[in-house]
Amino acid sequence: MSMSSTVTLPTWLVVLAGILAAIGLLDRLLMPGVRWMLHRRLNKAIDRLNTTLSLQIQPFKLTRRRDLRDRLLFDPEVLKAVEKHAEENDTPREVAMNLARRYADEIVPAFSAYAYFKIGARLARKVSQTLYRVRLGATSEEALKDIDPDSTVIFVMNHRSNMDYVLLTYMAAKSSALSYAVGEWARVWPLQQLIRSMGAYFIRRDSRNDLYRKVLARYVHMATRAGVTQAVFPEGGLSRDGALRPPKFGLLNYMVCGFDPRGVRDVLFIPVGINYDRVLEDRVLVSAASAAAENKRPKFKFRPSKFLKFLAHGFWLRIQGKWHRYGYACVSFGDPVSLRKYIAEHNVDFRTLDDQERFKAVRNLGEELMRHVGHVLPALPVALVATVLLQAHPKKISGFELKGSVHTLMKNLEEAGNYVHVPHADREYAVEVGLRMLTLRHLVTMSDGLYAIAEGELDILRYYANSIAHIINQEALPASSPDEKKAPGDMAPRAGISGSEI
Repeated sequence: MSMSSTVTLPTWLVVLAGILAAIGLLDRLLMPGVRWMLHRRLNKAIDRLNTTLSLQIQPFKLTRRRDLRDRLLFDPEVLKAVEKHAEENDTPREVAMNLARRYADEIVPAFSAYAYFKIGARLARKVSQTLYRVRLGATSEEALKDIDPDSTVIFVMNHRSNMDYVLLTYMAAKSSALSYAVGEWARVWPLQQLIRSMGAYFIRRDSRNDLYRKVLARYVHMATRAGVTQAVFPEGGLSRDGALRPPKFGLLNYMVCGFDPRGVRDVLFIPVGINYDRVLEDRVLVSAASAAAENKRPKFKFRPSKFLKFLAHGFWLRIQGKWHRYGYACVSFGDPVSLRKYIAEHNVDFRTLDDQERFKAVRNLGEELMRHVGHVLPALPVALVATVLLQAHPKKISGFELKGSVHTLMKNLEEAGNYVHVPHADREYAVEVGLRMLTLRHLVTMSDGLYAIAEGELDILRYYANSIAHIINQEALPASSPDEKKAPGDMAPRAGISGSEI
């Protein structure tokens, strides 16, 4: 065959080659410019957004996820942990490194300002306002206004419901973009992608793997050192009996263990107290507390059919104009606690302590923070009415006695410096609101003008009363003993507000 011979190609192959050549040309010549232009516009949008936020979005949070992951993987302490894991488990270093990479993929978020503010915050606002009458409780505006913008701000809060994530995102949307530590329950499609794009990071709460814990610790340390605004639940999980739970110290330890009190950036902990007139998961949580009291393993079974029935019923009530929200949801903010000031007052440096001493020091700090959280936790109408009804139980109580006792309780709490939410500044109306919520859910009965706790609903009333037990100097009430409970057939969920129940 001569050099000048003609080679015939199919038309489809020529077209395909032309398309591939055009794509390659675009990728090499045009796409870098397009990416630069989009990146520039994004930076300008973030700069404009930061002018409206009290706590600005830090560059660390805007770093590409791949770059953050690589920075985490090649952190000197992570590399040491990889070497140690490979040696202890007699595995090749590459295998240990791949395992660390998998952990980093789980943990590192992919923050998107658009997803957070345009989707997440708006959705949080809509859901919160649909389900509750949302109110801002106690807050020290002057203290929050004087926060150094270079400080790392960490919101520390109690954990009553999975709505806490939604509610605080809505309440803090005008101040900052929060980064949460989210449990493995949320690692499902497509929720996982949305949560990660909102800057949250996933954690395995019960993992004992040293390599995993080191990767997590270094990420939390990096984010804290870079000034990322975070929100943590020291209790580690939802309260099953309604009372504040003893704090866990894993994340708190990661945040403070490398803190330099002489550094440029201080760490400020802002106590947050959250309370609801109705917690959506209350029956599930109370059942779990009862099972634990009887040394049984709690069973959490999600039933899609029941959940869809609940949504459909609520939608139908909304169409009919019969939908009623689940009472009040209130969020209170306490005065910031400076880590730098705390270290100076207690003469402690977390960096110089051995493991045992550091654990003790972190525990003391955690307990101090939880005391602040407990102090700002708002007292809502349902909790106040439930407390008085339990004090009178098993006797019935008249409406006049009930109002008088609730008014006295309100007065005592306010005099002690606690926040009591009084709707419309009307104490009588506050009692009516709490009583109406409980009677509509058939948790309280009324006959001949006397009120009493409905049969079989004692644990639910205890659950709500326990939310303020710590501020009225009472011990949290335990779950009912078996002889207090009704027969199993009588324990079916009763109708809730507007006849709906989860």
